[in-house]
Amino acid sequence: MPPGMNQPAPGLTVPDTVGSFKRWKRDSIVMTVSLFIVSLLILTIGLTATTRTQNVTVGGYYPGVILGLGSFLGIIGAHLIENKRQMLVASIVFISFGVVAAFCCAIVDGVFAARHIDLRPVYAGRCKYYSSVASFEKEVPCHTSFWGPCSLRVKSNTCYCCDLYNCGNTHFELTESYHEYIDVHSCQDVVHLYHLLWSATVLNIVAFFLGIITAAVLGGFKDMNSAIFPVSTPSGLSDDSQSMSSYMWPSSIPPRYSPPHFPPDEKPPPYSP
Repeated sequence: MPPGMNQPAPGLTVPDTVGSFKRWKRDSIVMTVSLFIVSLLILTIGLTATTRTQNVTVGGYYPGVILGLGSFLGIIGAHLIENKRQMLVASIVFISFGVVAAFCCAIVDGVFAARHIDLRPVYAGRCKYYSSVASFEKEVPCHTSFWGPCSLRVKSNTCYCCDLYNCGNTHFELTESYHEYIDVHSCQDVVHLYHLLWSATVLNIVAFFLGIITAAVLGGFKDMNSAIFPVSTPSGLSDDSQSMSSYMWPSSIPPRYSPPHFPPDEKPPPYSP
């Protein structure tokens, strides 16, 4: 075995090396567990937002899936003895993709909530809710100050806002906000959708920074894990080499010197310097 393979780094004692390894492991577990919890929140809030209404699709829950898988692999890898490095590398790869997805979804959901959802008519009580068992669709009258009276065809279980409707004019858009929300239980669901979108945006921003820090911590722990070996033998020898040396030299006490024995009728050889 090459010399120094099992020895700690120069300038570090054995307790310092083991203590540093334990601190990196603890930090890795804390960061991956925190990221896993944030990922579950993103997944839950994102799925709740995308199922709140039929005509508004939210993609903010995709980072929760990717980051959740990456952090789960990181938690497993931090506790493994065999194949620890491979598991941590896979965790870092998934977390890296999840960080990119969280950044993109934070921008998309934030811009959508800011530009395409206008809650002023909802708070003013000017939005109406249509629900009917008899007819699936119905034409309702709309009176707007800009376009005048017109009609709007809405589906059942729909919250519609005539203040945001352009009366079917396709050449000029009064506003880019949604004027109807299909398959909702009431107009209050629009308010819930707005808050869910901003919550998912904030959580994706948190996951973006937390994912970067977690990937850096796992990268450091991965390198330390591959460089540190058992340090129970301070001389730097392995168990096999120690057992071999003990077999060849059973005792640490040197043997006593005994002069050579010659028969009485023989003369010792002459002294030669």
